[in-house]
Amino acid sequence: MFDINLGLSIWTIAVFVLLLFILKKFAWGPILGAVQDREDRLRSTLESAASEREESTKLLEQYRKQMLEARREAQDLIVKAKEAGGEVRKEIEEDARAEANIIMEKARESIEKEKEAALHELRQGSVDIALAAARKLLEEKLDEEKDRELAVSFVDELSAEVLEDSR
Repeated sequence: MFDINLGLSIWTIAVFVLLLFILKKFAWGPILGAVQDREDRLRSTLESAASEREESTKLLEQYRKQMLEARREAQDLIVKAKEAGGEVRKEIEEDARAEANIIMEKARESIEKEKEAALHELRQGSVDIALAAARKLLEEKLDEEKDRELAVSFVDELSAEVLEDSR
C-alpha cells in the first residue's frame, strides 16, 4: 500500500493535468463567466436599488412639502372663508337695520298722517257740531239757561252717536 509505483504516479499526474486543462478550457471559463455575470447583475441591481431608494426619499420629501403646503393653503382658505362669512353677516345685519329703520320711518309717517287726518276730522266734526248747535239755537231763541241745556243735550246726543259708530 505504501509502495510508490512510478508509472502509475506519472499517469495519474498526466491525467490530472489533462483534466485540469479540459476543466479550464470547457468548465472553469463558463463557470467563472456565469459567476462574474451574476456578480455584475447583483452589483447593478444593488446600485439601481440604492438610486431608487434615493429617488424615493426625494419624492417622499417632496410629498411631505406638498402636504404641508396644502395644509397651509387649506387653513388660509378656512380663515378667508370665516372672514368673508363675518363680512356677509355684518352686511346682512346692516341691511336689516336699515330696512327696519325705513319701516319704522314709514310707520311714523303713516301714524302722523292718520293723526293729522283724525285731527282734521275732529275739527270738521267740531265745526259741524258748532254749526248744528248754532242752527238749533237760532231756531229756538230761548234764554241763556235753555240755550245751555240745549247745547249740552245736543253734544250728549252726538257723543252717543259717535260712541255707537265706533263700536
